[in-house]
Amino acid sequence: MGIVSWIVLGLLAGVIAKILLPGRDPGGLVGTTLIGIAGAFTGGWLSAKFLDRPVENQFFDLATWGAAIGGSLVLLIAYRLLFGNSRR
Repeated sequence: MGIVSWIVLGLLAGVIAKILLPGRDPGGLVGTTLIGIAGAFTGGWLSAKFLDRPVENQFFDLATWGAAIGGSLVLLIAYRLLFGNSRR
């Protein structure tokens, strides 16, 4: 998959992560979108590095989507933990 595919996948993974973890985010829609993109890249890298499962083969592969959504969820939770209380 190319870089544009990972960005599109990250956007969709960010939306899915937001649906799975509803609530107010410190960064709003833009922050959640960027976290989704970063999560897709991070999840794909971790999957290839530690699970020996490269995910760059196909856009519609279940492992690719799982890695992207998982990475987005982890980054969204970390973001909420780090910056969630700073906005009042």
